Amino acid sequence: MKKLVLGFFILMTAACSTAQPGSWDTKSKKAIKYVEQAMEATRVIDLQTGLPDYATAIYYLDKAIEKDPLFSDAYLLKAEYCMQSGRNMEAIEAYRKVLEVNPGVSSTGYIYFDLALLEWSQGLYTDALQHAKVYKTFPGANPEMLIEADWVILNCEFAIDAIKHPYPFNPVNVGAGVNTADPEYFPTLTVDQQQLLFTRRVTDSRGFQQEDFFVSTSLEGYWNTGEPMPKNINTPFNEGAPTFAPDGRTLIFVGCAVDRVGYGEGRRGYGSCDLFITQKVGNTWYDPINLSGGVNSQNWETQPSLSADGKTLYFIRGPIRGTGASNIRNGDIYVSYLLKDGSWSEAKKLPDNINTPKSEASVLIHPDGKTLYFASNGHVGMGGYDLYMSTLRPDGTWSDPKNLGYPINTQNNENSLLVFADGKVAVFASDREGGMGDLDLYEFEMPEELRPTRTIYMTGTVFDSKTNAKLQAEFRLVDLETGQEVIYSYSDAKTGSFLVTLPVNKDYGLFVEKEGYLPYSVNFTLSVPENSTDPYHQDIPLVPRNEIGGCVTLENVFFDLDSYNLRSESYIELDKLAQYLKDNPTMKIELQGHTDTQGDDKHNLELSDNRAKAVYEYLITKGIAKERLTYKGYGETQPVVSDEEIAKLKTDKEKKDAHQKNRRTVYKITAI
Repeated sequence: MKKLVLGFFILMTAACSTAQPGSWDTKSKKAIKYVEQAMEATRVIDLQTGLPDYATAIYYLDKAIEKDPLFSDAYLLKAEYCMQSGRNMEAIEAYRKVLEVNPGVSSTGYIYFDLALLEWSQGLYTDALQHAKVYKTFPGANPEMLIEADWVILNCEFAIDAIKHPYPFNPVNVGAGVNTADPEYFPTLTVDQQQLLFTRRVTDSRGFQQEDFFVSTSLEGYWNTGEPMPKNINTPFNEGAPTFAPDGRTLIFVGCAVDRVGYGEGRRGYGSCDLFITQKVGNTWYDPINLSGGVNSQNWETQPSLSADGKTLYFIRGPIRGTGASNIRNGDIYVSYLLKDGSWSEAKKLPDNINTPKSEASVLIHPDGKTLYFASNGHVGMGGYDLYMSTLRPDGTWSDPKNLGYPINTQNNENSLLVFADGKVAVFASDREGGMGDLDLYEFEMPEELRPTRTIYMTGTVFDSKTNAKLQAEFRLVDLETGQEVIYSYSDAKTGSFLVTLPVNKDYGLFVEKEGYLPYSVNFTLSVPENSTDPYHQDIPLVPRNEIGGCVTLENVFFDLDSYNLRSESYIELDKLAQYLKDNPTMKIELQGHTDTQGDDKHNLELSDNRAKAVYEYLITKGIAKERLTYKGYGETQPVVSDEEIAKLKTDKEKKDAHQKNRRTVYKITAI
């Protein structure tokens, strides 16, 4: 042990002033000698820990207590030294012994206060509650400590009740593919649950500890051995707290500027730690860049969480740069929004019912876009950092946080929560006994009342309908009930693939656009069986714009039953078509109405003509010249699925869907 002798002062807490040399409450000279040796030992600083040599001091205090078991000053010093060195249970026992042998030792009651804090930190809630209440009875109690005592009482009362009403909780280590003797924390997951990205604190060849990213892929219910991210992502400096976009092709993470001998500087930014972004095209990750806009500042930004639509970023901002999973101080949750130019808006703090005067950390926005999970030591809980959830209401306000309860939360620090898209499974970091080393990642089933809205992912490929070439295209997903755009993204430039996540049991419109191609649209109801995790799949064939006679079905144009009254859900599709025609001012189109083969032929023809006319008239109201538009109803003369094919279908639902395909509105290009 490397030690440094301080010849000019003794490190002691303020409370030690009650036990001054020469006024010890013992007559045993040997006991007093041991106490003096203990105090002398605290003049020695351990260069590795930076703390006084409390271990030696406590050894001498135990010797003093052997000489006089009623020596309350020795117990008091032992309690304080144990507390300073993190030996909290020994500190508790020593403080209790002080009160046993000398109940009147403190006229201000500070021992009861310190004891209550220690007992609370160790989960001894009933004892802590009792001693905090006793402290409040002292006339000379410190006003600030009285406020803290009230806080202890509030938390202990909550914890006692929570323990009486535990949630089912059975965490399982995710396995050796992910966890090692090094600490693993801050997990993030692609929505198809095939790639788990996490932070690991490693020791490099020079003996420095720093954070890198590792990715593990799912294989038959197990996680494969985690592989490090490429060297343009992982550097000799800290990279941590990542967040994946749903498709795993965009990564936002924390990078820090740290000077180290022989290494130079880390990632330079506005502050000690900034958020950086990188994107994957095909199988290649591009070099990360500092996140543009109003997110990064001279403060410390960390622990980002990106919403499923890619438009909202939550993160922690604090004045102090921390290291690892639990060194988090004075953090608040901020939010920023993606702007049209691709930068991020000026970050704003979440309201005071979320952020507290203490610290918030480890924020996660679930793929449902409205359920926020986070850690805090400023809300009522079990002690340390607890995990909470809050829901974004339709009016833009946040519900008051709900503690995730016992035994998910304990007297220890809980953080690094990841909740799967289906809401049923969660992963968190813990240093509990039985792990593979330091912090490990554990998986558990989320109690039902703590789950977010269930979501599922949608996959597809965008391609040229003529050549089958894979295309990068802009696509939007719209909630047809609200008209709100819930996803805006691009398909992969090399593979044409896309992957997004959506809440289930809703009607969506998908709109895809690419320069040189006709717009594409489709509507669907995302309804899946309760226990299914299979994705919804939709391939996107784009028709080149340069073909006269090319036809596009307006999948998101709707009419009332047996009527030509346009439903409001149609306006999204038709407004996009109007804008497309404005962007291509020489194009002319014929609007076509088609029906199924059910019902009277003449009525179907008239209905289809009126529906085509309704679309024609709507486009004119949007500024499209009538000379560029024609309309015609074709009734049941051009079915997509013939009556013969429908007759071969087995179920009523299949037949109903086939008839629905025949009921459609189409536009045909007549001039380019």
